[in-house]
Amino acid sequence: IVGETSIPLHHYELNKDYISALINSFFSSRTKNYQHILSLAFAVKEINENPELLPNVSLGFHIYDSYTNARMTHQNTLKLLSSHKTVVPNFKCNKQKNLMAVIGGLDSEISLYMATLLGIYKIPQVKYLDCLDSRLAVTDVKTHLPSFYRMVPNEEYQYEGIAQLLQHFQWTWVGILTMDDDNGDKFFQTLIPMLLKHGICIALKGKIPATSQAADTLTSFDSILEEAIYLSNASVQVLVVNAETITISFLLFKIYAYAALADILPLAVGKVWIMTAQWDFSADTTQTDMDMQVFDGAFTFAIHLNEVPEFRKFLQTVCPKSKNEDGFTLLFWEKAFNCLYSDSMDGMENNNNACSGEENLESLPGTLFEMSMTGQSYTIYNAVHALGHSLHKMYSARQKHRAVPNRGGVSPVKVQPWQLHSLLRSISFNNSAGDRVSFDENSELVSGFDIVNWVLFPNKSFLRVKVGGMDPQALPDQKFKVNEEVIPFSRRVLPLARCNDHCHPGYRRKKKEGEPFCCYDCTPCPDGKISDQNDMDNCFQCPEGQFSDKNKDNCLPKNLNFLSFTEPLGATLAFFILFSSLITAAVLGIFIKNKDTPIVKANNWEITYSLLISLLLCFLCSLLFIGRPNIVTCYLRQTAFGIIFSVAVSCILAKTITVVLAFVATKPGSRMRKWMGKRLASSVLLGCSTIQAIICAVWLCTAPPFPHFDMHSLTEEIILECNEGSVTLFYCVLGYLGFLASVSFIVAFQARKLPDSFNEAKFITFSMLVFCTVWLSFVPSYLSTKGKYTVAVEIFSILSSSAGLLGCIFAPKCFIIIFRPSLNTKDQLIRRNI
Repeated sequence: IVGETSIPLHHYELNKDYISALINSFFSSRTKNYQHILSLAFAVKEINENPELLPNVSLGFHIYDSYTNARMTHQNTLKLLSSHKTVVPNFKCNKQKNLMAVIGGLDSEISLYMATLLGIYKIPQVKYLDCLDSRLAVTDVKTHLPSFYRMVPNEEYQYEGIAQLLQHFQWTWVGILTMDDDNGDKFFQTLIPMLLKHGICIALKGKIPATSQAADTLTSFDSILEEAIYLSNASVQVLVVNAETITISFLLFKIYAYAALADILPLAVGKVWIMTAQWDFSADTTQTDMDMQVFDGAFTFAIHLNEVPEFRKFLQTVCPKSKNEDGFTLLFWEKAFNCLYSDSMDGMENNNNACSGEENLESLPGTLFEMSMTGQSYTIYNAVHALGHSLHKMYSARQKHRAVPNRGGVSPVKVQPWQLHSLLRSISFNNSAGDRVSFDENSELVSGFDIVNWVLFPNKSFLRVKVGGMDPQALPDQKFKVNEEVIPFSRRVLPLARCNDHCHPGYRRKKKEGEPFCCYDCTPCPDGKISDQNDMDNCFQCPEGQFSDKNKDNCLPKNLNFLSFTEPLGATLAFFILFSSLITAAVLGIFIKNKDTPIVKANNWEITYSLLISLLLCFLCSLLFIGRPNIVTCYLRQTAFGIIFSVAVSCILAKTITVVLAFVATKPGSRMRKWMGKRLASSVLLGCSTIQAIICAVWLCTAPPFPHFDMHSLTEEIILECNEGSVTLFYCVLGYLGFLASVSFIVAFQARKLPDSFNEAKFITFSMLVFCTVWLSFVPSYLSTKGKYTVAVEIFSILSSSAGLLGCIFAPKCFIIIFRPSLNTKDQLIRRNI
């Protein structure tokens, strides 16, 4: 016994009363939608021919048209609920035709009109395209429309995919077009915050008139130009379009109208279109002369699909036989091939345009009809199979327990539409294309979206290229994928959809006042900071030990900065150190060789030798400041310098005091004679030097100097230096040295007028003046320089002050010893001013 189930689709009932209306209706002119009917018929045929699915039960269907009109939608929905020719709700004469479910409609508004009636009878309604009506959220559907199912994924995934696609191609300055209705407002409200979150600005928002408003808008050229601002705005290269399928006619007409008024070719509009899953590339038969190539290179989010086996073969069997057998096929055939059948040509003299019935579907351009299953047809195909599997589970379960004998056979189990809900919500199966079909907790298809790049050819054929997808079931970092390699090569040069050009590496973005955040100025990074990517909001500091290059887009390793023997400055200073040391050693040798001469004896040779040796060590200790600093050299640099220079200045102080006391002791009755002798000079030398040694010992024990890398003082170099440890003790060493020099200078200055035969005070005064001048100028120079030049300043101060002492005190004596030996006698010494 065969039962018949009615599954209406597309709400399209064809009879002679409607022929004239259908000629001008959406379906009659949009031949591509005929595949929706064929996919329904093919799915029903597959189920009925499958012996393992619904055995002894056959599925049937009725098709009604909504005419995109609320009144017609209500009328045809009521017809589904009545078997009478006139609409009589709740009255059915034909008990064999049991309405179990409804598939439709094509848009959200029509679906909602249907749902308000079907929900009363708890008849499952499976929607196969378009987003939810703006008046209902996903949670509201589950609560208020429990009989409503969507054979499409949640549109939130599509919104997220659009945002990520724009972000992937760095399109941050885009326009949005949507229907001028509640759903369009919802699209704005949902998508715009998501785009802003991803750093994408909205350059313009345009509204495409709804179907009911389109005709009025097209009557005025002024309105066309006003509405077509998104076509004329050259700064907006990318347009995101959310529109129902029917609006492609209006948009295409508007593009051609604008091109004609602007005196340009339609292809010169040159936009990149990103379209939602509602849109399909189909053309009205009234628009076959319009080139769809204006949408070449568009990206669309399409409901995921795979090729359904045998569907192409099924389409190849489609052929009109008689008008009475299949009015759909005849109407489609006449509109698609622009011909007429004999019945349509009654009374016409010219029959050259007659349909032969041998026309080939494969010869039709893709905008009129496709041989491969479209995404919309695929959802219809899955909807039929979902209902078929749900019915199969119900019949299988009940026939096991409730089979009733009837005249030797088994009567089919009677089921009610509301009994399908629990099975439909939990349905899960693999279709013939290998895809899993199931609903989530919100009665929406568990699936994702494919990202398709369209290649349109002048002959009205096109090629779909799947370039990526949005898979909500994948791992978080794999939900969105785009493979640019599969984009046709000629279209890989994508436009720059930006408010202004990129801020290149080395620059950062600076927001323009009063402009969207995508509009900005580019300012160079400051010294020491870089930006190594386009459009960075902030420059960042190079890692420690690196510096920014000239272009401020890369970090280079810093070189070590220390005074080396190999560089010119270090080599020059080392040469002068050695040369000065040799001069000092030569002076010492001269004095040793001539130790018995009067001029050497008169200058207290022990103090003189100590002074020369300390000056020699002063020159040599400068070598500790050249070369890579280490622990040993850092310990010895300042301490050795401080102690040795203290010895040298102490020697000068001892010589000065000796001269003064020698003059005073020669006066009759002077008590200073007992202080004369070597003991006084040695005491001054040891006492003054010991104090400096104690200061240095405290320094080394409490906060000794150590090697230190100064990363920040110089931009391009790391200063390898000896950190003084305790700056206070360092300046104590210098201060004590300055104190000794000042005392020596004062004492020598007071003794400058003593008799010449005993007087070295003039030379000592001048040497101390040079010494003090050098070290007073050292302090500001030391503080104002950095790196190796700081070390060079200290070496120069040591060399110049030591050379000043050596030259001022010993140069006159060496001149007499070497060049005027005749003056180096006791008589001459008493008579002359040494």
